[in-house]
Amino acid sequence: QPKPEGEHKPFKAYEPGYVHVDVKYLPQMHDEDKRRYVFVAIDRATRWVFIDIKQHKTAASAKAFLAAVRKAAAFKIHTILTDNGKEFTDRLFGSRTRQPSGEHEFDQLCQALGIEHRLTKPKTPQTNGMVERFNGRRSQVLRSHHFNSAEDLEKTLHRFVWLYNH
Repeated sequence: QPKPEGEHKPFKAYEPGYVHVDVKYLPQMHDEDKRRYVFVAIDRATRWVFIDIKQHKTAASAKAFLAAVRKAAAFKIHTILTDNGKEFTDRLFGSRTRQPSGEHEFDQLCQALGIEHRLTKPKTPQTNGMVERFNGRRSQVLRSHHFNSAEDLEKTLHRFVWLYNH
């Protein structure tokens, strides 16, 4: 049944601390011997963004990223939403039931810190749409610039995030 004209469902209000996280490849620069990864966090309430560039897309990198986000955030993180990548969960790779075991390093760190770790439905990136939209903007910036080095690319990304946050 259609809603009467002018009737809108209100957006749910969130407190700061519900953070969407994703990881993307960065283009390999001529002065690099392999690609790097950009870990991205965006707070659902404040839209604050934090990035960190890592050499590897591993659970250890994800844990280090979480530590860096917690240190940089002006609020307490209570919930993290990630996809089902191996760096975040064993849901699709270590379990026949397709449920996280709770034994994954990232899950254990979240639990130890009192952070609820939520997972998107498999193959539905739109569930994590907030960080996906930011990554789309970030990709546009990378495509619209020529970078002379990995350092040049990294400086541009950090400047983009600084401008986005201010």
